[in-house]
Amino acid sequence: MTTCQNPTTNGTEKPAHSTAYLTQLNICLLYAYTMIHSLFYTLGWVLLVTVISSIIRAWIDRWKLRAIPSVGYSGVLTSYLGAIQFSRKGHELIQEGYEKYPGTAFKVPMLFKWLIVINGPKMLDDIRRAGPDEVNARKALAEIVSSKYTMGPEIQEDYYHVAAVRSPLTKNLATRFADVQDEIACAFDDFIPRTEEWTKVPALSTAMHIISRTSNRLFVGLPLCRNLDYLRLNEEYAKNVMDAGLKITLFPSFLMPLAAYFFSTLQKSLNQSTSHLGSIIQDRLDKEREYGPDWPEKPNDLITWLLSEAPSELKTVRDVTLRVLAVNFAAIHTTSLAFTHALYDLASRPSYVTALREEVESVIEEDGLNKLALGKMRKLDSFIKESHRLGPTGALVVDRKILKDFTFSNGVVIPAGYAIAAANAATNCDDANYPNAREFDGFRFSKMRESEGEGIKHQMVSPNLNYLSFGTGRYICPGRFFAVNELKAMLAYVLLKYDVKVEDGKRPKDAWFGRMSMPNLTASVMFRRRT
Repeated sequence: MTTCQNPTTNGTEKPAHSTAYLTQLNICLLYAYTMIHSLFYTLGWVLLVTVISSIIRAWIDRWKLRAIPSVGYSGVLTSYLGAIQFSRKGHELIQEGYEKYPGTAFKVPMLFKWLIVINGPKMLDDIRRAGPDEVNARKALAEIVSSKYTMGPEIQEDYYHVAAVRSPLTKNLATRFADVQDEIACAFDDFIPRTEEWTKVPALSTAMHIISRTSNRLFVGLPLCRNLDYLRLNEEYAKNVMDAGLKITLFPSFLMPLAAYFFSTLQKSLNQSTSHLGSIIQDRLDKEREYGPDWPEKPNDLITWLLSEAPSELKTVRDVTLRVLAVNFAAIHTTSLAFTHALYDLASRPSYVTALREEVESVIEEDGLNKLALGKMRKLDSFIKESHRLGPTGALVVDRKILKDFTFSNGVVIPAGYAIAAANAATNCDDANYPNAREFDGFRFSKMRESEGEGIKHQMVSPNLNYLSFGTGRYICPGRFFAVNELKAMLAYVLLKYDVKVEDGKRPKDAWFGRMSMPNLTASVMFRRRT
């Protein structure tokens, strides 16, 4: 028997369909090779351009800033080692410069630039007096958190949300205090077990949940302030602005848009927030068009305050939603850190509890629980301020961008285009500013108020060149009155309703990364409901 064969193959050639398949496979492999080769070729050129431009910039910086001494590695190439060193122990380098160059400026290396640190009250006063066309805080903040990519370009172009915080929000603190206090009580009950047994509670995450709810009771009201999805997206946004902002700044400016594509969650957060706020904002806009700016029963909340400050061309759902996100970022991030520090200090220093609790109870008995009463709680204010002094949000504060060549009163000249900041933690720990500065003295500031016979100079909200946590000058934190009142109301509630402690009796250690300080991220505090 013979085997049938295809006459076109002579029994040895491959079928036509097999040949076509191999041809297509070869074409695909060649295309893939070409694409990969092109990608690596492009990346190679990008890397080369980045390296060359960075070295050129380093030479230019070295020449322009030659009169300003350095801390850490300072050579054209070794400064990059200095930037890596700064990421590991930036606060130590700043402390070194603060001690080594008192009353003048020094510089520390960042990855693609130098940061100039000004030192001493005279230089700070020069900055306080300078105009925004000379030194600008908003442009500096935009660089630190890459706000164009993490918060939206609209935030950089118009700051009307700052006016809404500075004026109507602050003015309405007394009017809306009962709502804030009610939300504090409800949030603590929801997030901390109501039991007379000791219960371990994660400090930072719980503080963030409570502050997010409390702040949004004032911002958007009930029932949205208790919507778990809405609260989650605001908390995640607050974290991502800092996280993504720091990552994006690690790239040279021409690569930042690409880095933002991978790291920023702005559009996702905006979409989620619009799903909650869009109909509310649109309803406000519709009623304003129909009835005018003072329509009947208009809610007294952040959305109303934003619309009252917004230019007509920015009265849109998208823009107002972006502003609500931005105010939430400012309210949640820094206040959560400050409250966690204060909670760690209270739980690990039980000797302060009795005096603080007695003050809170006596003031409430006399005046009730309101904003005016909080103002009379001097020991409580002092305790939180001392906690904030030794647990700052970072080693640097008062960030400014130099827009014109600026000459300080001591003769130091900073060229235009460079960033400056003041040494925060080092100022707070200077014995010349505070006796035994590195020791915690919870009643330090209340005793100063008693000995000096004054009412407001040493309050937490009062500006002071030796206490820089809220900044100074025209750019001092506009939300500090709300933040401090919220902190005092929350800690007063803890004193009235709970006993607190840490398991081993030791205050959890803070964490540092570069210039940033954080209270211990994973530590817990033990709560027990008071009878």
